[in-house]
Amino acid sequence: MPPLGPKILLLVTCYLLLPISGLTADRPNFLIFMADDMTYHDLGSVGNPDVLTPHLDKFATEGTTFTHAYNSSPMCAPTRKSLYTGLHPVRHGGYPNHSEIYPQVRSLPDFLKQLGYAVGLLGKRHEKPEDQFAFEFLGGRHHDNGQGLDLDTAKTGEFIARHSDQSWCLVVTSNQPHTPWNRGDTTAYDANTLTLPPYLADTPETREAMAKYYAEITYMDAQFGRVMKELENAREAENTLVLFLSEQGSNFPFCKWTCYETGLRATMIARWPDEIPADRQHDSLVQYVDVVPTLIDLAGGDSTKDDFDGCSLANHLTTDSSPHRYIFGLQTTRGIHHGPEAYGIRTVRDERYRLVWNINHHDSFQNSVTRNFAPFLSWEAAAKSGNDFAASRHRDYTRRPEFELYDLQEDPWSMTNLANHPAHSTRVQSLHGALQSWMTRQGDQGDATERAAFTRMPTKR
Repeated sequence: MPPLGPKILLLVTCYLLLPISGLTADRPNFLIFMADDMTYHDLGSVGNPDVLTPHLDKFATEGTTFTHAYNSSPMCAPTRKSLYTGLHPVRHGGYPNHSEIYPQVRSLPDFLKQLGYAVGLLGKRHEKPEDQFAFEFLGGRHHDNGQGLDLDTAKTGEFIARHSDQSWCLVVTSNQPHTPWNRGDTTAYDANTLTLPPYLADTPETREAMAKYYAEITYMDAQFGRVMKELENAREAENTLVLFLSEQGSNFPFCKWTCYETGLRATMIARWPDEIPADRQHDSLVQYVDVVPTLIDLAGGDSTKDDFDGCSLANHLTTDSSPHRYIFGLQTTRGIHHGPEAYGIRTVRDERYRLVWNINHHDSFQNSVTRNFAPFLSWEAAAKSGNDFAASRHRDYTRRPEFELYDLQEDPWSMTNLANHPAHSTRVQSLHGALQSWMTRQGDQGDATERAAFTRMPTKR
């Protein structure tokens, strides 16, 4: 394991955050609900005109939506391990998708159990080794076949009742809307009338897939509603901080597996009655690695005693203050299904610009999307029929320059690469320098780290 950096790095990353203020409830409970492979903009409450998410839309009116929350990696396993450890993927060791963390790394159950909390998990598990993520496991599936009961939300109430004499933290992890899209009522969506996001080529196959994807989001929304009902029935809602997290992007091109906004950006909604402002949107740049230190502080601990990559957001839950910081992310394709030998991607964004560094840019970017995802294959067919936009989208997904720079204020969908524009040369150099400094602190050697991915994957060793 690379050596853990000095605690001063916390201040470098987060600057000087204000102390906790305005939080009066004593030792709150914590409920984290996470969707699976859901792009940040696919909720009604954040402006999607088509998707039906009544429970989450209501929930958003009761709390604060962090519109710019970010994962460390656009893949399930590294995302979850960073969420549970407060560390970015190379530093905790689980940076490939089916990998494990270093033996020295601690996780959410360990931190909160030391503070007297019961810590449970219901649903999908994708973190290894499991003995270092010592949740009280309530059952669930790792991927859903579409048959039978996939998430027994009644176990939420059972867990709360079982631990009525102590504070608790429960993580509920849905399998939706991860592919295959085999849940939900597709008749609720007319594929022909959907408003596709502009970064996707418009083909019948794209529209059909979008309708199935939206149906699964609505299905997941109903799961969330049942979990919240269990919380209310247990009469614990008033003293429980509830976090909804959308995980990383969906299976559509330019989302999951990529370091664009639609790959790394998430929607985080926080509700804590009488403590967190209701019906508010907060555009502060926050990260999943901030969750563990935040919960430690709210539980009465001291997050500064551990060298996290994230920083406590306790103050930002109640005020409009915002940490000025860079947001970092990475993608490791070595070891994923139908992936190349290596295609490492590193990225950094500030309040306006995102720089993407494609370390193995001489190779073609490929994965299960390029191999067998019907919408992407339809783009190739449309390109051969003269559809220039489909051709450009197909090309831009598989063949990438070394550097990409996007002005997210003017170009939120990352469609126009400014990296070679003379007016932005200084900005590219500055962001690249910040990215390289972060990689050094993480113990990330770029291509060499990519090539070593199998050493972190038990089945590949």
